[in-house]
Amino acid sequence: MSEDYSWKLAAKSESLFLRAKMVQAIRRFFVDQDFLEVETPLLVFEQAVEVNVDAVAVGDRFLQTSPELCMKRLLAAGYRKIFQICKCFRQNERGARHLPEFTMLEWYRANADYKDIMTDCEDLIISVAGGIGLKKTSFSKARLLLMEKPWDRITVEEAFQRYAKIEVSDALGNGRFDEVLACEIEPNLGIERPVFLYDYPREHASLAHCRDDGDIAERFELYIAGIEIANGFSELTDPDEQRHRFEEAFRQRKEKGYTGYPMPEKFLETLHQMPPSAGIALGVDRLAMLFADRQTIDDVVAFTPELL
Repeated sequence: MSEDYSWKLAAKSESLFLRAKMVQAIRRFFVDQDFLEVETPLLVFEQAVEVNVDAVAVGDRFLQTSPELCMKRLLAAGYRKIFQICKCFRQNERGARHLPEFTMLEWYRANADYKDIMTDCEDLIISVAGGIGLKKTSFSKARLLLMEKPWDRITVEEAFQRYAKIEVSDALGNGRFDEVLACEIEPNLGIERPVFLYDYPREHASLAHCRDDGDIAERFELYIAGIEIANGFSELTDPDEQRHRFEEAFRQRKEKGYTGYPMPEKFLETLHQMPPSAGIALGVDRLAMLFADRQTIDDVVAFTPELL
């Protein structure tokens, strides 16, 4: 059995070498842009409360599902441009594109909004592709991904009109928004070039800033070859509104019988000090899949849970 495991590890060498070059190119990009690389704890007391994201408990603390709360506290303390490449953990996540332990790239900029982060995304991925010698790449062999700007941008409302069988309002009203997005819309996104799906309904704002009319969240997701690569937004800096959203997420989690979490009080206490900002979480493993033209996340990480 151990020989079989060794063979599986050896078979990944080409992808792992490419992944290593990719991560090195990511760091070079941010260093050249005067970002500060930071490290925050993996084991935390406070989580950003999201309805369908389950953390892994370790005693009275949790393995982080994202470093965002600690990184935003750094923004509130006066840091202006920060990034981090780190491990994140989520309970019961396993599939061709999911692992319970995965690698996340997050970066945040003070005095920026979600459109600035979209531009960062374009520049980053084009720079990294060039850094590892890829000007364009294929995925599933039938798809050609062009890495030149400008990338496509489409609002959520436009995407529903173009690809879905129902309107956004109907999908929200009957609780089918995520289902329709995943099954009818996502497979059509980013087929010829990367695309930003932006301006989400308020109901899916989470920690994102909403416009003055209150109906639209300044949030986007980046798709390449029908795969979600990143989720970014203009940051909500109103502690009262953020507390209200956390409370609503708590309520929904309780209704579903999910694990409860403590209210992230330290984060909320510093939120009013955070300047207008924007940030993003980008899946490093998924980006490696695309660059290496691999169909499963297993092929671009050294060890999956089954190999341990």
